[in-house]
Amino acid sequence: MRFNRPLLLAGLSALALALPVLAQSGPESLLPEGFGEPAPTPSAPPARNQPAPPPSTPSTSTPTPLLPATSAIDQAANAMQASDNAAQNAAQADEIAEKYDLPPTARRSLDVIGPLTPELGGLDRAAFGQTHGQALASIMRATRAPFMSRWASILLRRALISQIDTPGDINGADWVAERAWLLLRMGEADNARLLVQGVDSDQYTRRLYSVAMQTQLATADPAGFCPLLPRARNFSDEPGWFMAQAICASFSADQGSASALLNQASRRGIARGIDYRLAEKVVGAGPNSRRSVRIEWDGVDRLTAWRFGLATATNVEIPTALYGTVGPQVRAWEARAPGLTPAQRLPGTAVATRLGVFSGRTALGFHAALAEDDDSSESAELLRNAYGANSIGGRIEAMREFWRLQPADRWPAGPGEVHFGALPVIARAAAALPPTAGAGEDTPWLVAAMLSGGYDRNAARWAAALGRLEGHARERTWALLATGLPAPAFDMSAGRIESFVSATSGEGELLGGSLVAALAGLDRLPADARDRLLQGAGIDPVPRRRWSRSIMASAQRGERGTVALLAAVGMQGQNWQAMTPQQLYFIVAALRQVGLDPYARMIAAEAMARL
Repeated sequence: MRFNRPLLLAGLSALALALPVLAQSGPESLLPEGFGEPAPTPSAPPARNQPAPPPSTPSTSTPTPLLPATSAIDQAANAMQASDNAAQNAAQADEIAEKYDLPPTARRSLDVIGPLTPELGGLDRAAFGQTHGQALASIMRATRAPFMSRWASILLRRALISQIDTPGDINGADWVAERAWLLLRMGEADNARLLVQGVDSDQYTRRLYSVAMQTQLATADPAGFCPLLPRARNFSDEPGWFMAQAICASFSADQGSASALLNQASRRGIARGIDYRLAEKVVGAGPNSRRSVRIEWDGVDRLTAWRFGLATATNVEIPTALYGTVGPQVRAWEARAPGLTPAQRLPGTAVATRLGVFSGRTALGFHAALAEDDDSSESAELLRNAYGANSIGGRIEAMREFWRLQPADRWPAGPGEVHFGALPVIARAAAALPPTAGAGEDTPWLVAAMLSGGYDRNAARWAAALGRLEGHARERTWALLATGLPAPAFDMSAGRIESFVSATSGEGELLGGSLVAALAGLDRLPADARDRLLQGAGIDPVPRRRWSRSIMASAQRGERGTVALLAAVGMQGQNWQAMTPQQLYFIVAALRQVGLDPYARMIAAEAMARL
C-alpha cells in the first residue's frame, strides 16, 4: 500500500540547528533550585490567560532565529518609528480581533489543553501537577532530546500531548509552546503542530508564535503561516514572519504584493542567499506566478528550519552532507515529508523507528510502500521472508539478516551486531513464532524484538526455551524475560541473579548492575537479599541528588507526567553506556510507583537489549 496522507498530517522536517551540547554531568544540572520542594506563594501571580512577559535571559534551547537579523540601520529606523506605529498597530490588532474573533461558544480554554483525552489513552489532567509550571517549562527547555530509550520517548510523547491542566503559575499558551518545542526536538513534529493548533490564534504569545513557525517549517507546510498573519507581525519581529507575508500573498494569488515584499526583503537584507532563493521558490509555487528559481547549495554549510522546511515543501533535494550538521531527530522529521519518495525517506524512517516516532506497524507500512517502488530492495525481500517464509527457520534467518542489515542512516549496531531500530519492524513476525530451541543464539534478539513492540505475552511463551539455551544467549534471554514480563514464572532467586552478574562480568559491570537496578525498581529482588545485591551493584536506593529526589517526590505526588519528563531527563542523549544503574533504578521505580508499570518493564528490558 502507498501512503497518501493529507497535508495537515504531512511530513516532518528539521529545526534550525542541532541543539547545543550540554555538559553531561548527570541529569541534576537541569533542575531549577527548589524544584520538588513546596513552592513559596507568589506575591503577584500572572493571570492565567494573559501573556507572560518574555524572559530577560534567553534559554540556550530557545528556537533559533530563522533568518539573519535585520541590519543595524534598519533596527535604528524601526526604533525611531516604534512610538509612532504603536497606536496604529494596536488599533489594527483590535480591528482584526473584532473581525475574526470566535463566538464565546467556540473559544477554547487555556486552562486545559491537549488532544489526547484519557478515553484515547492520555494521562490524567493533573499529570503535571498544579503549581510547578515555570519550573517544568525550564526543564523542558533545557532537556537535550532525542533520548536513548525508545520507550521513554513514547511515554513522554503521550504525556506532552495529553489533555492536561495548565499549572497556575504559567500562561496556557506558553505552556503549550514549551511542550511543542520539546516534541519538535524529539522528532514529533506532527504532534507538536497538533498541540499548537489547540490554541486559538488570538491567544498566542510571543513564545508560541516563535514555536508555531518552527512547527510549520518542521512539517514542511509554509501555508500554515498564513492563518497566523498579520497578528504575528505585531507580536514578533522575527525576519521569518516578514518573509511569510510574501509567501502568503503569493498563495492568495496577489503576485504583485509578493514581488514587492521580496524586493523589500532583498533591499533591507532580511534574507540573503539560499534563504532568499528558497522563499522566492515558494512564492513561485503560488497561483499565477511566473517565477522559476534554481536552487544551488554550493557554499551552504548548515541546515536550518527555514532551509529544510521550504526546500522540502517545494521538493528541492537537500544534500546528504547537510544532515550531518543537525541532530538525528532531523531524519525522523524527514520520514513523513510528503514531497519525498519512499527511497528518499528511508534514512528518516530508520531513525524514526529507532527513536519511537514511528511504531513498528507504521515502519512496516513504509517498507511495503518502498517495495511497491522498488520490488528488488534487499530490505523488502527480507521482510517478505520474515513474515511469510514457509519454514520457521527461514523466517528466523530472514529476521537475523534484517536486524544485521546496515540501516540507511548508517547508525552503528549494538550488542550482537543488532541494529535496534530494525527490531520494531519485525516485532509482529517474531511474536508469531512458536518457542523453539532451534532459534539458538538468535533467541534473545527475537525476544527483544517482541518487547520492542510491546508483545510481552508472546514473549512470555519463550520462558519454556530457557532450559535449552546456553551461554550468553541463555543469560540475555533470561534477563529480557525477567525484566519485561508482567509476572516471570521461572527462577528469580538471588543465586540466579548473581549467576547472571558473574556470567556477564566480561562485558563490564554495567549490564549486571543494570539488571539489579531494573529488578529492584520493579520490586523483583528477593527481600532477604535485596540490600546485599544493591550494595554489590553500587546502587544507593535512597534518593540523595536533586534529580533523584525530584523524580521520587513527583512519584509520591502521583504526577505521572512529571515522572515521565524527569525519566527522559535521566536518559538524554543516544549513548546507552552513559546510563548508570543508579539512574535506571530511580526511573524504573518511579514509573512503577505511579502506575506506569508497562513502561517501567519495557524500559528495563530495553536496557537489557542495548547494553
